[in-house]
Amino acid sequence: MTSNLPRSTSLKKNTAVAVALAATTALLAGCSSSDDGKSDPLNEGSSDGKTVVVGSNNFAESILIADIYGEALKAKGVKVTYKPNIGSRETTYGLLKNGSITVLPEYNGALLAYLDAKAAPKTVEATTAAIEAKLDSKLTLLDPASAQDKDSVTVNAETAAKYNLTSESTVADLKSIAKDLVIGGSPEFQTRQQGLVGLKSVYGIEFKTFKALDAGGPLTQAALKKNTVQAADIFTTDPAIEKEKFVVLQDSENLFGFANVQPLVYKSGLPQKAVDALNAVSAKLDTKTLLSLDTQVQADNKDPLDVAKTWLKSVGLV
Repeated sequence: MTSNLPRSTSLKKNTAVAVALAATTALLAGCSSSDDGKSDPLNEGSSDGKTVVVGSNNFAESILIADIYGEALKAKGVKVTYKPNIGSRETTYGLLKNGSITVLPEYNGALLAYLDAKAAPKTVEATTAAIEAKLDSKLTLLDPASAQDKDSVTVNAETAAKYNLTSESTVADLKSIAKDLVIGGSPEFQTRQQGLVGLKSVYGIEFKTFKALDAGGPLTQAALKKNTVQAADIFTTDPAIEKEKFVVLQDSENLFGFANVQPLVYKSGLPQKAVDALNAVSAKLDTKTLLSLDTQVQADNKDPLDVAKTWLKSVGLV
């Protein structure tokens, strides 16, 4: 993501306006594949101490990861209730604090930006530590996954073939060729540190020109596919990457920060076997896997609960 705003405020993920949220929440929850006849997600009744309540924010990837968490917990004999599609971080953070939900999929960098906009940690471990220093005392983070959903410099298949770029290549590999490439992204990408400014100052890269499009959305994807731009800011778990054979370049200097998937939990609501189960998920979930799972849900229209169960079985967690 090009901004440090909370994950759910991204243009890519959250198009609902605040005034509509309260009216649509119940409907969204009722339509979710994960809703096994559960109660209103905004009901303030807390967990009864025996049931772990797994919540999710209002975008597809969060719902999918919540399903993965919930089914992994069930496999260890933990009683689970889902509260899917709740809304933005501003809502879900409060529900965690009062114990209405026990577990929520989070993104470490975005959560830290929500808690402390000035923080700029240099490692995943430092990000976790910075979050813990600002978290409500009733909450804690479990182990982060290596899976990240963040901004990237991504090239199309034609450009990758021409310059021998692979998924192991880094942004630094563009230094000698960027002068011949057009890069696309949101208008803000042109002036942000996590954009062209940082690409020049951190990597020493200057592109031929910049084309203003959208925030990793259909305009950017279409321009990259048509070779109107040869590189673009695309989110690392966007299904278009697999579909169009785009190549994501490794951000070796962490210009775009961290966006690791990490469980945020209500401490007193989670038994040790549940902690162990969620940490086991994080140990298995990498960016390539999350991209594949997102593609199944968002591009192939598979039920996220079915996708979650199949993957957990494939890695021996159910």
